[in-house]
Amino acid sequence: MVKEREKLLREIMAYDFAAIDMQLYLNTHPHDVRAISLHNCYVNRSRILKDMYERLYGPLTASSPYPRYPWKWIESPWPWEYQ
Repeated sequence: MVKEREKLLREIMAYDFAAIDMQLYLNTHPHDVRAISLHNCYVNRSRILKDMYERLYGPLTASSPYPRYPWKWIESPWPWEYQ
């Protein structure tokens, strides 16, 4: 279970990094249709993976849109803690 959790978290980080990288590129190339499409794909994939992570393992941030009862944010492991 720990390996699956870490794998999913790494995949989220990779898509977030790619989206930010495309965002920086688009700041200087705002008319690149392919880059806009790639950026949107990376952002959408990241959202899907974050939703999956939070359903399986709990919130990624304290402001995640999945409030549960009882409040799960204080439970470990935290998203950035690796075992």
